[in-house]
Amino acid sequence: MKIEQTQWTQAAGWAPEAPGKLAIDANLVLIFGSTGRLKDKHHLADIRKAYPNALVSGCSTAGEIFDVTVLDDSLSVTAIQFEHTRLQTTHARISDPVGSFRCGKELAQTIPHEGLRHVFVLSDGLNVNGSELVAGLTGQLPPDTTITGGLSGDAGRFEETLVLWQDQPQSHIVTLIGLYGEALNIGFGSLGGWDSFGPERLITRSNGNVLYEMDGKSALELYKSYLGEHANGLPATGLLFPLSLRSADSNAGLVRTILAVDEDEQSMTFAGDMPEGSYARLMKANFNRLVDGAVAAAETSAQAISGSTAELAILISCVGRKMVLKQRTEEEVEGVREVLGPQPVLTGFYSYGEISPFIPGAKCELHNQTMTITTFSETRD
Repeated sequence: MKIEQTQWTQAAGWAPEAPGKLAIDANLVLIFGSTGRLKDKHHLADIRKAYPNALVSGCSTAGEIFDVTVLDDSLSVTAIQFEHTRLQTTHARISDPVGSFRCGKELAQTIPHEGLRHVFVLSDGLNVNGSELVAGLTGQLPPDTTITGGLSGDAGRFEETLVLWQDQPQSHIVTLIGLYGEALNIGFGSLGGWDSFGPERLITRSNGNVLYEMDGKSALELYKSYLGEHANGLPATGLLFPLSLRSADSNAGLVRTILAVDEDEQSMTFAGDMPEGSYARLMKANFNRLVDGAVAAAETSAQAISGSTAELAILISCVGRKMVLKQRTEEEVEGVREVLGPQPVLTGFYSYGEISPFIPGAKCELHNQTMTITTFSETRD
């Protein structure tokens, strides 16, 4: 595997140099950038010209990860030459969250399954139910095929998210990259670091990823009562206070954050399912535990490819973590670097949701407020 990485910023242009060293040998290019930068056709044209044979994929973000730096309003470009791995890609349109399961099913059915090792998914971040998207994928893919990815972001605006398809940034799109071949080694891990507080409440009325009532009361009003002055900034401030969700027959929890609120219906829309009969509890940030969670995710992803050293690591962390960590956001990325060592190229973005099992062997889920890491290497002949 050979990798070239560069970035574009308003202040410096392309650095450390313009893209193109791998040229025709690159077979995959990952582009993560702000919504505005992705809409700049000149940048995308430059990248396509530099890598004419590559599959180009990427999305809009709530922050771009480039090595151990985290930037806003930039383009992070990582060109990869897989030497023993085949790639296939497909896409599906998604009009609203109701179609999420069908979208995942369609994606999984339209990609060849023979020799498929891993799929990497990038999704619209606003018009999707991530839980149902993952369920549609897992129901159709071979059981030994692993899945990771994330939901695109739009900083803290929640207005429009974009995914690249055929070199064009588009909303209402989900893309899937299939990776094939026995030489490919994949590791992954996904962990959070938030603390629960307040009473656990029963979800008494919901519809998919839309929550109406907890304990028979307006969920939005209950939520606002905990947020106090922060309630005026919803939905963005909801990223600071996610909900821990668990089923009635399990102690394990998933984290969910708000995408939108509807004052007329007194409802909250989340990135994933909020099933009736489940229990929800408010969470708040613990700075040290957030960084520790990123480190633990890196350790898990590294252990999963034991016997091989990671060459590429894709980091997808939630925008809520960035809002809490603020100027210290890079500490979680630096923690990942310390674990993985100097060799792997680090790229990634801050998202509206993360797709991964917690650990290898676990069920793939839609997560919020985690650092999710996917590591890749190729076995050499």
